Amino acid sequence: MSSTITTTDFQFPNQKSVYRGKVREVYNINDELLVMIATDRLSAFDVVLPKGIPYKGQILNQIATKFMELTQDIVPNWLVATPDPNVAVGHLCAPFKVEMVIRGYLSGHAAREYALGKRTLCGVSMEEGLKENDKFSSPIITPTTKADNGSHDEDISREAILANQIVSEEDYLVLEKYTRALYQRGTEIAASRGLILVDTKYEFGKTKDGQIVLIDEIHTPDSSRYFYAEGYQERQGQGEEQKQLSKEFVRRWLIENGFQGKEGQQIPEMTGAYIETVSERYIELFENILGEKFVKADISNIHERIEKNVLDFLSN
Repeated sequence: MSSTITTTDFQFPNQKSVYRGKVREVYNINDELLVMIATDRLSAFDVVLPKGIPYKGQILNQIATKFMELTQDIVPNWLVATPDPNVAVGHLCAPFKVEMVIRGYLSGHAAREYALGKRTLCGVSMEEGLKENDKFSSPIITPTTKADNGSHDEDISREAILANQIVSEEDYLVLEKYTRALYQRGTEIAASRGLILVDTKYEFGKTKDGQIVLIDEIHTPDSSRYFYAEGYQERQGQGEEQKQLSKEFVRRWLIENGFQGKEGQQIPEMTGAYIETVSERYIELFENILGEKFVKADISNIHERIEKNVLDFLSN
């Protein structure tokens, strides 16, 4: 009996192929639909950690699909149905080979670069005189190349994207417009829950008829960083760390234990107690981000449950 799902090997009717990302596994059904399964894998520093986190896949999938619903009036998305707590089914799209990262605050990767003396990130200027977690005068878009199968994403500038014809200028302008609109909506929703949406990333694809749509996850703790709004200014003024709702607590634990995804470094042991702590933090994230109680799905045999629910959906 399995209480986490870290890998899948399903054979669905009319299945053409399977793509395995860092966290999600995507089944191509007849070149028309994608069945995206959110596993319980945990990744940090572009490395997939060795043990799964109970309920993590359900949490990510349900946050992402909820935010798809909450933003579909401003940006079309790929979603068709959610037949299982861990599963989203959507239209087959050709993904753009960039991830659109937008930052409202000097945090995470941007803060680490800034601390090294850099004042430009992905070709975008960052103003002088900031300290970690300060708000930018306006949000900046800092794209990355979209890595395959767990390899590292790389910073890239708008100019390089266009020069290398990774995305056409016409399409890129749409991606920028959608990115800013989504971040604005995410910021408003976060504020209504007492949170600050610090930074996040969006992925887009094109449908067969050429429509640009939002794909993959949105506003989850894996793709986004949140602060608690209450006490933010006081903590900044006193030079204290911000209270975060994101995967940053996992990155911090890894750094403290000598791991940043660099060659030769060993992943620290993930004890049962630590895994339980991570699971509890993800549930806390869910409840704060969505403002509703998390309902645990039956995970007594998660593989069988997912397979049955997807087969039932595909047969209708």
